[in-house]
Amino acid sequence: MHVFDADIEALASHVVEYALDRIRMRPPLDGPMEIPRLATAPVTITAEGIGGQTALEEFDERFSRACISVDHPGYLSFVPGAPSMASVLFDLVVGASSVYGGSWLEGAGAIHLENETLRWIADLAGFGADAGGVFVSGGTAGNLSALAAARFRHRRDHGDHGRAVFLASAEAHSSVASAARIMDAEVVPVPVDADRRLTAAAVEATVADLPVDVVERICAVVATSGTTNLGVIDELDGLGHLTRERDWWFHVDGAYGGAALCLPELAADFAGIELADSFIVDPHKWLFGPFDSCALVYADPTVARAAHTQNAGYLDVLNESGDWNPSDYAHHLSRRARGLPLWFSLATHGTDTYRESVRAGVEHARTAAELIEDHPAWELLWGPKLSIVLFERPGWSADEHQRWSDSLLEAGLGLVVPTKFDGRSVLRFCIINPLSDGSVLREILDHPGPS
Repeated sequence: MHVFDADIEALASHVVEYALDRIRMRPPLDGPMEIPRLATAPVTITAEGIGGQTALEEFDERFSRACISVDHPGYLSFVPGAPSMASVLFDLVVGASSVYGGSWLEGAGAIHLENETLRWIADLAGFGADAGGVFVSGGTAGNLSALAAARFRHRRDHGDHGRAVFLASAEAHSSVASAARIMDAEVVPVPVDADRRLTAAAVEATVADLPVDVVERICAVVATSGTTNLGVIDELDGLGHLTRERDWWFHVDGAYGGAALCLPELAADFAGIELADSFIVDPHKWLFGPFDSCALVYADPTVARAAHTQNAGYLDVLNESGDWNPSDYAHHLSRRARGLPLWFSLATHGTDTYRESVRAGVEHARTAAELIEDHPAWELLWGPKLSIVLFERPGWSADEHQRWSDSLLEAGLGLVVPTKFDGRSVLRFCIINPLSDGSVLREILDHPGPS
């Protein structure tokens, strides 16, 4: 199993060829398969083994067909993925290299390149020279780790007064509430303004109505730079100054929308992000990396290190070295060097190409809005905001929107699932793939749905 022999060499050729075929072709859409159908699939893990070639064939011909490829140009739901070919290829290298990305002792070269990539992201956000962080598995892990650091700093500086309190809007990502549950903390919801933004004025008004014992437990304000459902960027400048006045941690969740910091024309929308104590953006979303990756950046990483460093006798050699150990900056220990595919893609293509690729998502969203407004069957409801638009078929029920969505997937044209907007079911495009252009969008919008 651990010896490179003729069988492994032959298998390697098949695996590499499969990977090359996958990135050569237009991504398949395919679709989910009912549990009973998958339950009748042959067992693949046996005492004797079925052989690598057979296992690859089973995956290709059966199990991969029960998956929806997020890089299909018609995949416009949730937040799609569109990894560059360079990033996908280097993901193979990361796996083959067996690099442990948790400590400088074991992975210095890889960590150096990850840190160079994090520095590029920190510079986009206007963070200072001391900023740094780590790549974690996703936005949920990034938000949890940042808020744990926020609670640590608050208790260090102000004492432990009980359950931590975070302030966030109802538009904040669900992972904020999840992090609070894990930490046994509390989220106080703050109303948004007419543009669906969290503002400093609304935070102050909410805090004014809270009991004193709750106010003294406020650790952080969580803002969003590109809400997942609507693409809204909160009032970062006002919130940043307010949190500094109050000595609260300011965390900005840019898991989806933070990639648009690449675009100079949107700089004004992100004004104030440089005041954040922590910031996240997911490369596997709009920065064209493969799953799974979230860049978590701290303005002052020493706080995060104090909050997250794990202590054990066998770790003393790492903790006492003073080296930059990525495991010290989030709620993890073991980690792969998951930032390397993004580094390789950036190094291969350059930041100018990245800027144009991110810009394509914004431009395609504008095209989508224009197509919807000109289309006799659809009504535009929201956007474009960043790369998101919402629309509906006037008079259709939630069930009719769902049946149209189902028939679109069955036709192999795209995945466009309903979402909620002002309490009713509507449809939503989230566009980040440069290949999701006007011809793709027009074909989807012209789909009549079930008869």
